[in-house]
Amino acid sequence: MVIQSALIQAMVAAIRKACKGVSRDFGEITELQVSRKGPGDFVTAADKRVEAALFEELTRLRPGYGFLGEEQGLREGTDKTHRWIVDPIDGTTNFMHGIPVFACTVALERDGEIVAGVTYNPITNDLYWAEKGKGAYHNDRRLRVSARKVMEDSLIATGLPFVGKTGHAQALKELHQIMQRTAGIRRLGACSLDLAMVASGQVDGYWERGLKPWDMAAGTLLITEAGGKVGSLDGDQSPLITGEMLAANLDLYPQLLEKLQLAK
Repeated sequence: MVIQSALIQAMVAAIRKACKGVSRDFGEITELQVSRKGPGDFVTAADKRVEAALFEELTRLRPGYGFLGEEQGLREGTDKTHRWIVDPIDGTTNFMHGIPVFACTVALERDGEIVAGVTYNPITNDLYWAEKGKGAYHNDRRLRVSARKVMEDSLIATGLPFVGKTGHAQALKELHQIMQRTAGIRRLGACSLDLAMVASGQVDGYWERGLKPWDMAAGTLLITEAGGKVGSLDGDQSPLITGEMLAANLDLYPQLLEKLQLAK
């Protein structure tokens, strides 16, 4: 039995409590109140409710910490070295269409570094969690990235820009470079779960542009703690800053980066 630290236990408890009503909302999908944040970018009453619950629980847990959420934006805390990074429902479009591929994700950042992360799918009860220096886990199972070394054998996940987002031409160029050299491409529609699948070895790599910190904060730690590598597609800055990311095992990472850079 894996023993979680007090921090991870508290984060898991907060995320489970905040997601209690999500299964009900998912079951009553046609009754959800929906507004439009932008073309193809939906926000539901459930998003707002989950994030408000997480803010309450995490603020009670660590009163002075900052909070960065998809819905509320940034709330400064008295403690300038720590902040929570939260996506209440990553994969909202899947959620809206009755597809059970979405997750609630919470990460803790300390001095600019992600030190703990939890990703939870309340429909499947899949819980992914990691803590800096202590490994990554799926429920009670230790995670390891895949051991595949050849691109032709690899399965790669990605995200694609939807209507209203920029980068369609670039995405098609990158798809062309990767599709012809791999065993397949997967587009799940939830970055947090894509990253969890890289960490678990179910897919061998992942890339995407136009991401936000809350999409990937917890997932970056899952992958590095599972023995993989995470970086930006262009340059050496953190993906949390650039909004573009590549993640894979150590053997495939440089191969994927080389091919993606051919798409410029």
